Amino acid sequence: MQSDLRNRDLIGDLDFSKEEVETVLDVAFDLKRKRALGEPHAYLRDKVLAMLFFFSSTRTRGSFEAGMAQLGGHGAFIESKTTQISHGDTPKEIGEIFGRYFDGIAIRHCDWGVGNGYLNAVAKASRVPVLNMQCDVYHPFQCLADLMTIIEKKGRDLRRKKMVVSWAYAASYQKPLSVPQSLILQMPRFGMDVVLAHPPEFRLMPEVMDQAREQARKFGTGFEVVDDMDTAFKDADVIYAKSWGALVHTADAEEGAKIIKKYEHWITDERKMALGKPDAIYMHPLPADRNIEVTDGVMDGPNSVVYDEAENRLHAQKAVMALTMR
Repeated sequence: MQSDLRNRDLIGDLDFSKEEVETVLDVAFDLKRKRALGEPHAYLRDKVLAMLFFFSSTRTRGSFEAGMAQLGGHGAFIESKTTQISHGDTPKEIGEIFGRYFDGIAIRHCDWGVGNGYLNAVAKASRVPVLNMQCDVYHPFQCLADLMTIIEKKGRDLRRKKMVVSWAYAASYQKPLSVPQSLILQMPRFGMDVVLAHPPEFRLMPEVMDQAREQARKFGTGFEVVDDMDTAFKDADVIYAKSWGALVHTADAEEGAKIIKKYEHWITDERKMALGKPDAIYMHPLPADRNIEVTDGVMDGPNSVVYDEAENRLHAQKAVMALTMR
């Protein structure tokens, strides 16, 4: 166990070593047990977390606010539009000033080509930990919750388990790349053979792909890219299918929407789920476009773990906050 994570930032998935992630998971499982038993765990009494949102949220805001309260502290919700950021407050000012007001700064900023740079600029100026609630490149807390959920369902020894990370059709908007990119970086470190499936226009960032291949080499796991859902789903243990934008191909919203429209058949339905192992689990970070991205039968079916996955956001985030903000 790596016991001292005080004052550490968590912006990218590789910011914490595998051993440090294991420490986070140990603490997360302990905090989940304490909550189930009603045991107090106010490790952050009188601490305050600034929660700065440039991008709306359901689970992220709810889980961070609840988590801080359960740890004995307070989460201050700050919508970027209610600040002076648009009138001149720079990332340096946010880091310097919020770093003096608060005990931690959590930021959600998913604008393509902007978000990750903004978080790193704030972190450079901040004297307190900066936590990534999702940016355009990474979604580390979602990935920690996903890993926690997979361990609950499949056990701690994940070696040779096949995990599919698949694109799926959704008409709502060009969604960030951050969830699939975090998954392909983190899961090989824990022994999973990852198959990434997407149409050709929906490739991920080349530098992230290179890092994912390096993690797979380092930990002796498989990493494969295919362009067909059926091929990917065959004999899978974990099926994680969600939409993301064609942002590496084009950042133009209209062109992106036309490309997305070509692939309406990329829906996770009962036939495709049946290609996986009988006990394969279906995962999604939510919200999902029902009967567009995934059918009700899969989303609400016996193989779906989406609500356990959403709950584990609370416990994984509490673990990181307790370890970094003490």
